[in-house]
Order: sequence, then structure tokens, then C-alpha cells
Amino acid sequence: MERRTFLSLSAGTAGGFCLAGCTSLEAMLGGSKEPFRISLAQWSWHRRLRGQQQPKMDNLDFAGEARQFGIEAVEYVNQFFKDKAKDTKYLAEMKKRAKDNGVKSLLIMCDGEGALGDPDRQRRTQAVENHYKWLEAAKYLGCHSIRVNASSSGSYTEQLKLAADGLQRLSEKAVEYNLNVIVENHGGLSSNSQWLTSVIKKVNLPYCGTLPDFGNFPPEADKYKSVEMLMPYAKGVSAKSYDFDEKGDETKIDFYRMMKIVVDSGYKSYVDIEYEGSRLSENDGILATKKLLEKIQKQMMNI
Repeated sequence: MERRTFLSLSAGTAGGFCLAGCTSLEAMLGGSKEPFRISLAQWSWHRRLRGQQQPKMDNLDFAGEARQFGIEAVEYVNQFFKDKAKDTKYLAEMKKRAKDNGVKSLLIMCDGEGALGDPDRQRRTQAVENHYKWLEAAKYLGCHSIRVNASSSGSYTEQLKLAADGLQRLSEKAVEYNLNVIVENHGGLSSNSQWLTSVIKKVNLPYCGTLPDFGNFPPEADKYKSVEMLMPYAKGVSAKSYDFDEKGDETKIDFYRMMKIVVDSGYKSYVDIEYEGSRLSENDGILATKKLLEKIQKQMMNI
């Protein structure tokens, strides 16, 4: 039996992996009746972490600060602990900080490890293998996924084939760690939802999915239709926000419409706050996004 066929079949066996992906996302909710829960993407504090906005933040303090904002789950970004992927002492401290604060570690967003759809097979293989250390780190931290980029070059069809090859090979490795590999619409053809869904279909493995981001689409794209296309494969959702009006509503994205799309798709897991605005401070932007998502939660529950 071919390895890919075996992996697809094992995903449905009692002793194998769940059909929704390697690590059950719904299990992490603990039977919550809420339509979704709120997490925090570390990128929301990228200026503080880089010392560009005060008070400066250290990566090790991320989980604790998130908890102070009333947030129970976090999503890490690898560039803020880039050289620590194999540092077991450092990862142990990250894990301890999260546990001590009652915070769940959901995933690691991975950038800068090469193009998974590189036209050169050797470089593509290297990019796949570069992500192995993040699979190990994510497993240790208790995450359900790593988020990767489906970057490539060439024609539409060539990039589809190349990205699917890299993602398939990485996903087959991820199953050894009981982890999902999820792809964000994050520039290039990955911000074309038709192309990205075609890639995921071509990979055709239950633990390879998407992480729809509300904001990472070109101006000409219908962001609502684009997110709707990605949601059937979603194992994470990024509620990108930029600015807010006097009523507390996002000014560039209709969050009510987006969250209806998310919930109507049957998705029942965490939606992350990813504030990327400049008018408000990062702290205020995070709180404004959290308040809006909580308002939508209550409306959906008719509270």
C-alpha cells in the first residue's frame, strides 16, 4: 500500500487519527456551548516584542500577558523565538509559563523556513525538513498544529502542483507528531482562495487544512466569499483587525458577516485576535477586537 493511501486510511481508524485532523480541535474546547472561543495571535504584539512599542515584551511573557487580558489560549509566531526551536530548557519554560497561567498553546505560526513549493526539488525538500523542528516544538508545547506558507513560483498550475507536493510531504511527517499542518492565505497565490483550496484538495490528507485570515486578500478579492471557500478546510481562524469606530465595530471588515460565515461552516474552535492596526496601541487594539468578538458571541447565543 502506498504511504499516502495508508495515512489517509489510518486517519479514520479507531487507533489512528480523527477525521477532523490529527489533534481534535473540539476536544480543546472542553465541551463549550459557545459558538467559538477567543485566542490571541502573538503577531498582535509584534511591535512590543520587537521593542518598537512600549512596554517592551519578552517572548516568555506572552502567555502571562495574554491571561491578564482575559485570554485563555495563544498562538505563537516562530520568529519571536527563532533560535529556540530545539532549546528544550527554553521550551520547558514557555510550557511552564503557559500552564502556570492556565493558557492553552494552540499552534506555532512558522515563517522564514523556505518555500514549500520551491521549483527546485532539493530546496523544496530542505524547506520541508526545516519545518521538522517546529513540529517537535509544537508537539512539546501541546499545540494542535503548525501554520505554514504555501509559497512557490511559476505558473498557476505549476505552483499548485509544487505547493501540494511540499505540503503533502510535511503533512505526512506531521502525522508522526499527531499534528495538523495548516496554511494561511498569506500573500502570493495563497491569497487566492480558489488556488489554495485546490492545493488542499490535491494534498487530500485530513490533517492538512487552512487557517483563513480575514484580511490577507488583494483589494479586488471578495474577502467574504474567499473566507467562505476556505472554511470547509479550516483548523484555525484569524480575525484580523485594523481599526474601530465609536460603536466598537471594525471599520474595514464586517466582523458580524465574517463570524456568521465561520460559525455557519460548522467550525467549532478558537478564533484568534490578530490586531494589525496603527492608530490604537497594540494593547488597545487587542482589547477592542476581543470586545467585538465577545459581543458577537453573545448575539449568537441570544444573550
